[in-house]
Amino acid sequence: MNKIANKKYDIPIIVILGPTASGKTSLAINIAKKYSGEIISCDSMQIYKDMNIGTAKPSLEEMQDIPHHLINEFPISEYIDVFKYISLMESKICEISKRGNLPIIAGGSGMYARSLLYGLDTLPGDKKLRKELDEKYDNPESFKELKKVMQEIDPEDFNRWEKHQRKLIRALEVFKLTGKSITELQTLHKPVLRYPAKVFSLNWDREILKERIKLRTSQMLENGWIEETEKLIEEGIFETPTAWQVLGYSIINEHLQGKISYEETAAKIATKTWQYARKQLTWFNGKHPEAEKLIMPMEISEIYQKINFNCLNNQE
Repeated sequence: MNKIANKKYDIPIIVILGPTASGKTSLAINIAKKYSGEIISCDSMQIYKDMNIGTAKPSLEEMQDIPHHLINEFPISEYIDVFKYISLMESKICEISKRGNLPIIAGGSGMYARSLLYGLDTLPGDKKLRKELDEKYDNPESFKELKKVMQEIDPEDFNRWEKHQRKLIRALEVFKLTGKSITELQTLHKPVLRYPAKVFSLNWDREILKERIKLRTSQMLENGWIEETEKLIEEGIFETPTAWQVLGYSIINEHLQGKISYEETAAKIATKTWQYARKQLTWFNGKHPEAEKLIMPMEISEIYQKINFNCLNNQE
């Protein structure tokens, strides 16, 4: 097991989860003002410099009012994986707590939030075996064979990840090591929170969220997203290890190449963002049983009333 999985903390935190365009930033700022908080971004891309509009970072004014962390920390050429990110988050939580302030985690990167709260994958692994499985199955030609193998020996995980090649490879690795499916092992070992946390998940009517995404996409484009993309292309964004994955930049690049119009660009980004938001909703609903769903819009006073657990008493 890794250290992140084992270690537990007695530091109280608030976590605000939700899909893109759901209002996480504004809620986090309001809570931080009331409870002497500092905000830690749980967004795998806001940590990179220069990607300001495309990752919907808080404004400079917002960050001056309330301390924000893990925003604009690294150049786009850097590779920041989940292990490093969680380590950085843990350090920031400790620093904020030592200052007597309340750590507030806010963001939409579901895997990062779950890893912080419950620890990283503690299932067994074997580097030699994984290398052998990757060499055999991690290519387009072998995906059909991999699915056939998994369907026969581990139908439970096959049904769960039929369309995800690397997840099936990981499931095969675990099955070969334990003789059990990942699904069964996860059922036997229920995750335990590593922090005393109050977790909120923001939920909007889907049609309203879709309209919010369209509006925000238009505003981002009007505010200079295209110009930001031009600059990042010059800096080599599409050759970076992870930063290139940010939704929207590749679509804007199509527009810059004259392949699609401005209107088509806006529509395409809004559609892709909505598809991503749906995946986020599925993740938060399935992976965060600890989260209290907030049906938005909700009055901020109602949300304050929900922050009433004992470990926050000294913050009020």
